[in-house]
Amino acid sequence: MTNKAKVHGLVGDWVEPDWPLLTLPEVDKFLRRFPDAGRAMRILFSSPRPFSAASVVETPRGSVFVKRHHQSVRDREGLLEEHRLMQYLRGHGGRVPKVLADENGETAIHAGFWTYELHSLAEGLDIYEQALSWTPFYSTQQARSAGRAMAQLHQAAKGYDAPLRKARNLVQSFSIFAAQEPWPVLEKYVAERPVLADYLAKRPWREQTQTTLMPYHDGLRRWVGALRPLWTHNDLHASNFLWSKDAADAEAVSVIDFGLSDRTNAVQDIATAIERNAIEWLALQGDFEHVVHLEQIDAILEGYEQVSPLTDAEAHAIPAMLPLVHAEFALSEADYFLSILKSEEKASVAWDGYFLGHAAWFRTDAGKRLLDQLTTWADSRGRVAASTAERSGNNVTA
Repeated sequence: MTNKAKVHGLVGDWVEPDWPLLTLPEVDKFLRRFPDAGRAMRILFSSPRPFSAASVVETPRGSVFVKRHHQSVRDREGLLEEHRLMQYLRGHGGRVPKVLADENGETAIHAGFWTYELHSLAEGLDIYEQALSWTPFYSTQQARSAGRAMAQLHQAAKGYDAPLRKARNLVQSFSIFAAQEPWPVLEKYVAERPVLADYLAKRPWREQTQTTLMPYHDGLRRWVGALRPLWTHNDLHASNFLWSKDAADAEAVSVIDFGLSDRTNAVQDIATAIERNAIEWLALQGDFEHVVHLEQIDAILEGYEQVSPLTDAEAHAIPAMLPLVHAEFALSEADYFLSILKSEEKASVAWDGYFLGHAAWFRTDAGKRLLDQLTTWADSRGRVAASTAERSGNNVTA
């Protein structure tokens, strides 16, 4: 299977792309306005990711990464939200690609129906370039390194105080379940997306949401106030890291693709990384040990805390967040399929299989077992801390 004409589908398959692949004449015309490129010599690789068209392109000044979006998905201001974050991260030690500017200093370029952006190639190898969604890490060592890289990214993001992103397709926000009373926020979210609202009007969506997702909010509500706002990546699956080598003990050396980023919190990013890397959503009929990669979850958390220890509230918020962390992106994805691609079939996959289906899985024996084990992990951290504090107190002399 080659990626020259196929992209990742919704159910672990390869499908025809929704957006035309980049061509050499197209990228050559674009790159001639960039001092860091000059012109396009050859397209080296075309990305199989489905929501845009992107390629690695050889130029006289080295290889660069070109990405093209339909303006209905990312307009100039939408890209600048991402570019400002990436520039801040680079200025504070974040290992992310450099966003390149054209001869006029612009980084987000409108042309016809499209919006383009250009990045330098980030350090590292893309060893997961063909991996489908929800592919686990190749090893626990890589999962641990990814946890460290995520914590380092969060440290670099501290102090970035840009407001929430505007309502856009394909952004993973945290607004609905961040509220003590989520229903008014959810109703507003849907109303702001009229095509999605029309689609849901044909379904018992309020009853489905109440039954399937809202019970989990009762567990999350108590911890939300302790989650500090932070701009986060929100899509840290294995293929959004670049690696030191193609081996089990590879280190994550760069983070790419900030298209889903928004102002959320560290726990949302951690829960998303668990949800997208450590649960085999396309093979849920197998044994627990084959569906849930507990050793990778442990490694992600261990790696994260090697760099940035979690508070007790953050640790307990992870199992509370996990059944809900996908929800706002699933809604955004459904709206994208409806309003941009005009596909009710794909929207139904996002609604039934993703928004409802992922939450419903956590009510199965396997899902409950995972949440119980994460809760036990969070509880044990508190006991260890209390025991350590007690021993320290007993060692104090008057």
